[in-house]
Amino acid sequence: MSGLRSWICVDALGNSQAIELDKFTLMDRCDLPARDLRLLDPLFVYPSTILGREKAIVVNLERIKCIITADEALLLNSPDLLSNPVDSYVVKYVEDLQRKLTAAWARDQVFQSEGTGLSRRRGRRSLSPEYLPFEFLALEVALESTCSFLGSQVKELEIEAYPLLDELTSKISTLNLERVRRLKSRLVALTRRVQKVRDEIEQLMDDDGDMAEMYLTEKKRRMESFFCGDQSLVGGRSADRRQTVSAPASPISSPPESRKLEKRLSIARSQRESTRSTESATESIEELEMLLEAYFVVIDRTLNKLTSLKESIDDTEAFINLKLDNVRNQLIQFDLLLSTASFVFSIFGVTAGIFGMNFPLSWYHVPGAFKWVLIATGVTGAVIFYSFLWFFKRRRLL
Repeated sequence: MSGLRSWICVDALGNSQAIELDKFTLMDRCDLPARDLRLLDPLFVYPSTILGREKAIVVNLERIKCIITADEALLLNSPDLLSNPVDSYVVKYVEDLQRKLTAAWARDQVFQSEGTGLSRRRGRRSLSPEYLPFEFLALEVALESTCSFLGSQVKELEIEAYPLLDELTSKISTLNLERVRRLKSRLVALTRRVQKVRDEIEQLMDDDGDMAEMYLTEKKRRMESFFCGDQSLVGGRSADRRQTVSAPASPISSPPESRKLEKRLSIARSQRESTRSTESATESIEELEMLLEAYFVVIDRTLNKLTSLKESIDDTEAFINLKLDNVRNQLIQFDLLLSTASFVFSIFGVTAGIFGMNFPLSWYHVPGAFKWVLIATGVTGAVIFYSFLWFFKRRRLL
């Protein structure tokens, strides 16, 4: 990603524009290392990943590759919108994000008109109780788009799979077996992708530190308040210096009780600020955890569909193997009967070979002797054949 690439920038107000940024400009703009940007490189295939950094969230989920900050979302865009299908998902992402931002602002306006002081009690930026920061809205749209895309892939696979499995059970052919083999390969690949998204969401839900790191709006607000406090502190110190220079020196120093009181007040103030930041972090974790849990349920349901489809394929394969084993057993039985019949008919060959020799026998001059020899040979062969059948059935070979 060293050259210029096309990005679509969506700000917190829903305005979108296409821009071109190189790698180093993007690293400086979002405060990201080069290894994180490498995950978004379209020339390489990386598994689904969600990374929370100091000032940005790096999202690589199937078709959506974006960088989310507290004020904007940068989506990797292809230069050719007509031939590359990835851009259709990018455009849909932008439309969905704009629609959610518009709905969020509409709810805020309605809630503000009611005169509710909920935001002042909670310290939030918006008055709406359903308020989510911009980075969470952008992440929600990315998760929703990914779950919808994977769900549509699973649905298409199911529509193709179940009729093919029914056809295979009724007619076992080389063509149907080849189609099922290709179907199973697609199923394994899709299951791996869905499993990776599910594992990524579950990993985020299990790590409170990563979830707290993704609350970019809160970190930005704290940073701005910290800078404002430093500036006011610097201004107060400069005023005190001017007052000290202009005022005459007093022989009596300030009492130590006042300094102790100021120290106690500063300690109490820092404790209150720490408590507020902890409560805000816990609240943000709960918001993000509920958001991730909702889409974890969706992606887990999609994975369960793939698991059910795999079980159906395995059951079909087991049924086909049983059917083929049955056919194989029938062929073995037929071969066994054919071998027994061949042995019986070989008795006639032995009899004909014996009488074909030039031995002087008195049977040659007896009328009808050949007929009686054939009858005796046939009876003997039948007895031997049925004896074999009785033996095979007793041994349960037939």
